[in-house]
Amino acid sequence: MKPAPFVHHAPRTVEEAVAVLAQVGTDGKVLAGGQSLVPLLSMRLATPGHLVDIGGVTGLDGLDVTDEHVRVGALVRHAGLERHDGAAAALPLLRQAVRHVAHPAIRTRGTTVGSIAHADPAGEMPAVAALTGAVVEVVGQGGAREVAAADFFVGPLETTLAPDEMVVAVRFGRLPAGTRTRFTESARRSGDYALAGVALAVQVDGATVAGARASFVSVTPVPDVLDLTPAVGGHPVDDLPLDAVADAVAAHVDPDSDIHAGADYRRMLAAELTRRALATVTTEVTVGAA
Repeated sequence: MKPAPFVHHAPRTVEEAVAVLAQVGTDGKVLAGGQSLVPLLSMRLATPGHLVDIGGVTGLDGLDVTDEHVRVGALVRHAGLERHDGAAAALPLLRQAVRHVAHPAIRTRGTTVGSIAHADPAGEMPAVAALTGAVVEVVGQGGAREVAAADFFVGPLETTLAPDEMVVAVRFGRLPAGTRTRFTESARRSGDYALAGVALAVQVDGATVAGARASFVSVTPVPDVLDLTPAVGGHPVDDLPLDAVADAVAAHVDPDSDIHAGADYRRMLAAELTRRALATVTTEVTVGAA
């Protein structure tokens, strides 16, 4: 199939891009990597009259690591983030998660920030943004603002962005010392959208779990965070109440049924994936201490 007709805009600065967005309003879409948007256009599930192509905008391809965060610019490709050793050392969850995004060919074009702005609950990177307490940097005609990930996602494929605004970067918060992370998901085929997935952060103090938090893929309307500390906090790493963790996850997630899997199966899968991820993290701690 072919997209519906549209006007292509090629701004060279952020200011030019938001000026076009302000002019065209809700009839405009930002194009970065295009790996989420272009298929929607081709199937005519989205029919904007204007595409604002930011591929030529300077200053959006930076990837910076500080003591507080990993800042990813709007034109950083998934593959670039995956290969960045500094980002992986500062926040291993980024590399753990981005390796699950689609296929290598798609990761060479798709952008991490674009995935977050797209706000698909089946996307991996929105879940990581939620779990790390990321901050979304937004620019519009009225100036720049910052939005916490917890406030950015308001529904499936829906964010708090105004029609004249675009995301220029996302700052993923670095996790406290002693935090171990794990990302895992289950899909019918490698590269497909996950039936369910989990991003997990476990804070370890010696041989004891001090806290644990999780965010999910494909089983919640928006990527929120479940605090598992009441279930596992204070327990030895080699004797965790995994059944209680699974029960907490099953009660928290709210999946839909579709042609790929029923809601009950997705709920069970999310609970089991979390159980396994937690068991893997704590096993690594035990082995490392031996």
